Amino acid sequence: MNSLAELSSNLLYIAFFFYFAATVFYILSVTGRQFRNKEGDVKKNRWGTWGYIATVIGVVFAFGYFFTRWAAGGHPPVSNMFEYTAFLAICFSLAFVVINGIYKSNVLGLFTIPVIMLIIAYASVFSTEIAPLVPSLQSNWLAIHVITVALAQGILAVSFGAGLVYLVRTLDLSGKKMTKRTFGIEFIMYTLLTGLAFVILTNVFEATNYEAQFTYVNEQGEDAEKTYNLPAIIGPNEGVLQTEDRFSPIFYAPDWIISEDLNTVVWSFGSGFLLYWVIRLIGRNRRIAAMLQPLLKGVKPQTVDELSYRAIAIGFPLFALGGLAFAMIYAQIAWTRFWGWDPKEVWALITFFFYAAYLHLRLSRNWIGERSAWLAVIGFAIIMFNLIFVNLVIAGLHSYA
Repeated sequence: MNSLAELSSNLLYIAFFFYFAATVFYILSVTGRQFRNKEGDVKKNRWGTWGYIATVIGVVFAFGYFFTRWAAGGHPPVSNMFEYTAFLAICFSLAFVVINGIYKSNVLGLFTIPVIMLIIAYASVFSTEIAPLVPSLQSNWLAIHVITVALAQGILAVSFGAGLVYLVRTLDLSGKKMTKRTFGIEFIMYTLLTGLAFVILTNVFEATNYEAQFTYVNEQGEDAEKTYNLPAIIGPNEGVLQTEDRFSPIFYAPDWIISEDLNTVVWSFGSGFLLYWVIRLIGRNRRIAAMLQPLLKGVKPQTVDELSYRAIAIGFPLFALGGLAFAMIYAQIAWTRFWGWDPKEVWALITFFFYAAYLHLRLSRNWIGERSAWLAVIGFAIIMFNLIFVNLVIAGLHSYA
């Protein structure tokens, strides 16, 4: 089992390397010049083709990781934060390979593959150990429900990438005055940098072996212990620091909040804010989206708008099937009820209604172009909020890490 687990980790590392290579190729494809052949015809550079090939190879190795880890653990590797988040990135890359095989957009690869890498890096922050399943997860419906949801979210993530390309391509980002549109697009850039800052931050403190032990009162009113791996800005409910020479909390969370994860969120957004402004200063105070905009001159807005819509048209019914129908069957088996108002279930329902509203507005009210792109971006933000904040910070049946 150990050798298979080690092999699965190595395969994921190799997949990450090919995603990185694909990112470099897509950058070269967008920034590189066209050339003329002997007949004088204009030809595009071939870096985009190499980027697509590298992505396909990355997907093959990523699925190699998935199936070898499945064999090592004896169950589908989607039962904790590392496994599910890594699989979400794999589904995202698979959806990109299929959809971009049709539309052949190098710019979409430039905006999509780095996000896939960021999701894998985010997953690697959590424990990668293979643990036995708790009784509520010992069901074949675990694979059916969770894998279907991840595939759907991977497809919906492509709509986010296309929507982001559309917004950066079409918005007027030249003015110095901050508008609602420019604030919105910059906030997206800031949140992506926050994810990067989280990965950097956790790896730095892990390298220093930072730990702070607390005793506290949990949601059942019982005394318990908790370990922080980042300095505690927000401490646990009625927490008492037990480790000497460690940072004392400024605030204390109520018992229904998973305090160490909320503390990580606060650190991430703070360090993301710092990283954002460092890049702004390097770019002579230009907005980050404005720095990217010149790369998108050759993009046809109608093409990426259609791509975004088609991704949602495919991903939404798949999400409804996995996130609601299969989830209810699984809930009945695991908890003897089809539906409860657990935070994760509530946000799954919110996600369903949001994308249903998107399709209604798109088809009935002709919401195309910019409005459609904003909705695609917001929809993915809801998915990530559900994955990160609801899973980690709000205590519930679906809280896992």
